[in-house]
Amino acid sequence: MDFAVDRELDIILLGRIAVDFNPVDYFQPLEECTTFKKYVGPANIAIGVSRHGLKAGFIARVSDDQLGDYVTHVFEKEGIDVSNVLRCTQGEKIGLTFTEILSRDESSILMYRNMAADLQLGPEDVNEEYIKKSKSLLISGTALSQSPSREAALKAMYLAKRNNVRIIFDIDYRSYSWKNEDEISIYYSIVAQNSDIIMGSREEFNLAERLIEQNRTDEQTAKAWIDSGAQIVVIKHGKSGSTAFTSDGNKFGIKPFPVEALKGFGGGDGYASAFIYGIFKGMDIEKCLELGSAEAAMMVREHSSSDLPTTKAVEDFIAETKAKYGEMIAKA
Repeated sequence: MDFAVDRELDIILLGRIAVDFNPVDYFQPLEECTTFKKYVGPANIAIGVSRHGLKAGFIARVSDDQLGDYVTHVFEKEGIDVSNVLRCTQGEKIGLTFTEILSRDESSILMYRNMAADLQLGPEDVNEEYIKKSKSLLISGTALSQSPSREAALKAMYLAKRNNVRIIFDIDYRSYSWKNEDEISIYYSIVAQNSDIIMGSREEFNLAERLIEQNRTDEQTAKAWIDSGAQIVVIKHGKSGSTAFTSDGNKFGIKPFPVEALKGFGGGDGYASAFIYGIFKGMDIEKCLELGSAEAAMMVREHSSSDLPTTKAVEDFIAETKAKYGEMIAKA
């Protein structure tokens, strides 16, 4: 995939910035946990690509308080441009997530999202001059769940198309943000039809396609969105691995890297970070999938979802795992 040259930023992300509280005394019900560690929650793709050496920026709104300070300062320390991370003015608060890690196989989350700061991002907050500075724009599906955030995301999408900025759509479905499935399909499909790269689980693609055609196979899904203009469609199947379809008609698969997981969340941002890095570096799709699958595995074994690995750490993990288990490339 070719990107515009001579742009200040490699990628701008638009979506949700929140705070996670993960229990330190895990493997028990949340009601019995008493000690938590604070992390930046969603938006970790920005941290991930930055640790791979890409230059990232962000468009978002956060709360005008100590937690707004916290997430902004974490981004600044990671080298992420926060010039377009704005503060809310009507007392809206940043979203909070308390996670429950019951076992290595079972996790859940408790969300506090009433008047969430990130959903207050409006079209007036999206600056075309800022969009022009980037080679790509990543839109998170959670930004589409409510107004005015959904209008801000759509405006950014259209400005990106007008300025030769590649659009990456991370479907990122979160049930607590939406009113009904019709809205999900309407807004997901609008963005998917305008994206160069689409990434999501089989279930997320089913939601996007609900009003168009139900019960598609992976091949049918990929063909439909590639026919709409996408160059790469990545469909994830959890423990069964993931598959990438490309506009030249090829199909590539990857197995999940075996690890002893600590939690059942956090892998998606790692997957996207490493996969996008590989695309930017011009690597072949199999290598991009390998990087993504490896980083996802590394993240589910960690307590934090925001302490993403460097490129060297991912490559070392891949080499160690291959030496023990063999190749992870799956037959497409």
